[in-house]
Amino acid sequence: MPGRGRPPTEGAGVAIESEVLVIGGGLAGATAALAAARAGADVRLVAHKDSTLSQASGLVDVLGQHQGELVADPLAVVPDLPEGHPYERAGLDALEAGLGLFDDVVPDYAGDHTDANALVPTHGGTVKPTARYPEHSAAGLASRPADALLVGFESLTDFDAPMAAAHLRNAGVPFDVRGVTLAFPGDLRADATVTRYAHVLEADESVGTDAGERGARAALAASIATELGDEERVGLPAVLGRDAPGEVRTDLESRLGVPVFEVPMGPPSLPGLRLEDALYDALDGAGVSLDTGNPVVGAEVADGAVERVLVERTHSEVPYHAERVVLATGGLVGGGVESDRERVHEPLFDCHVPHPADRYDWFADEPFGEHAAARFGVDVDRALRPRDASGRVEFANLHAAGAILGGADFAAEKSGSGVSLATGWKAGTLAGEGVA
Repeated sequence: MPGRGRPPTEGAGVAIESEVLVIGGGLAGATAALAAARAGADVRLVAHKDSTLSQASGLVDVLGQHQGELVADPLAVVPDLPEGHPYERAGLDALEAGLGLFDDVVPDYAGDHTDANALVPTHGGTVKPTARYPEHSAAGLASRPADALLVGFESLTDFDAPMAAAHLRNAGVPFDVRGVTLAFPGDLRADATVTRYAHVLEADESVGTDAGERGARAALAASIATELGDEERVGLPAVLGRDAPGEVRTDLESRLGVPVFEVPMGPPSLPGLRLEDALYDALDGAGVSLDTGNPVVGAEVADGAVERVLVERTHSEVPYHAERVVLATGGLVGGGVESDRERVHEPLFDCHVPHPADRYDWFADEPFGEHAAARFGVDVDRALRPRDASGRVEFANLHAAGAILGGADFAAEKSGSGVSLATGWKAGTLAGEGVA
């Protein structure tokens, strides 16, 4: 396997040096890099692909469900999670610190005023319990007893407003909700990207209407006004601008006379892209060196420690050396954990991934049963260092964070973002404090 037991390469070129090396550019990797930098370390983050944050809703879920029940106060439930869960490994203090770091570096988010989850309606008509959410979604919280009009667009098929409204009514929300579908100003094609919709509104492009040429925001507000009855708020798909959604939202509110909110969408997600921008701006401000677009292809180890990580650049392997390494490459979906017919493994350092020997035991009989595969990931100690099958630390200077950790069903628990923040903060802090 790449990296397992290989001695450091001599004569392979000058290594790129840093005190802490973070592998992975998602929420866990960005959090780890920021935490390590705050601990005073010289930090480099390497990532092969674009961040997966653009595929995320932009909501920060800490713990939305536990034992089949919705969770009102996730911080009260986290201490009850079983041994081996990432939250148990990191500790409640790490979760609170990770949320605090997020609140410090990401503007235009709400939820930090309370430990309780907020109930945010999504594009499918479900209500999602979440700990942090964009301010542009705040007026749409399902806990507010204000009637709502959901507005979809004929050319944007990813959001069916009448269907979403029907699902919300069936879910028993404490307000009336109605959905309508309108033509988007400018008559965009059905294959237009969400960023194109955002640009039209952010630039307030001139569009043709029955009343002649006018700005896109005025045209949209006029179209909505013809449908708006007694509703006290208006929900739109999350396309209200790429860089200045607050300006677009405020403009629409002033024209309509009611609060306007964005409904979080599936991928590609503008709230996710905005979150990515905020995190990477923070990384830049913290002095973190960023190296993206080049894959990590191997590692060199000696005496129970990672000596170098090998990054492929222009068809050659460039060694990156660091005193501490944070592994935040994702889980089965992100490629940080791989499986074949024989086994499940972590491909870079070949870290141990606990799993049943019989692959038929990886899944339950019921579609929504307790699938063991959902919890696959590396096993770590309380310093988030991967352990082998006997429970011994594999590499003294390697910490892991995020979805690569085993012991949690992130989709069922609705805990992925919170785990990334808690373990990213702890892994990054330990790495930063552990440099010589």
